[in-house]
Amino acid sequence: MRLFVMLLSLVVSTQLWAGELSKPTGKVLLTVSGNIENTNEDGKATFDTASLEKLGMVSFQTTSPWYNGRTTFTGIPLQKLMDFVGAKGTVVKVTALNDYTTVIPLNDFKKYNVILALKINGKYMQIRDKGPLFIVYPYDSISELNNQIYYSRSAWQVSRMDIE
Repeated sequence: MRLFVMLLSLVVSTQLWAGELSKPTGKVLLTVSGNIENTNEDGKATFDTASLEKLGMVSFQTTSPWYNGRTTFTGIPLQKLMDFVGAKGTVVKVTALNDYTTVIPLNDFKKYNVILALKINGKYMQIRDKGPLFIVYPYDSISELNNQIYYSRSAWQVSRMDIE
């Protein structure tokens, strides 16, 4: 009986998980494709501001090469986003609005608590200010993050992610 309840719970939670990925009603900011299990549009997962925020936002302060002093970034933990779409791969190819691309190992997201920032100092990021989405590492938390490798992975104006 106990095993049956556990299996039933797993089936129900899996169905709820898959059902949570509804189509966005606002302007699509992000498209995740490639080796993912959960989609909402022709093999892709698309997100607007509301659907991203629904995943849960976190904030941290850090210095960076792009801003003076410590800046507060607020966004979605990228590990949470990858778990949500069911990413199965080793890297993510990120593409920005201006077609800049970078490749990031998926394990960076968990190892460094990387976020997909939507806000800077409490305000939504605009395209002219590196928005609407910016991949940000907590550069001040670990000294190894303060180098060109991680700065080049910190794409701004992110529009697409392809899991490979």
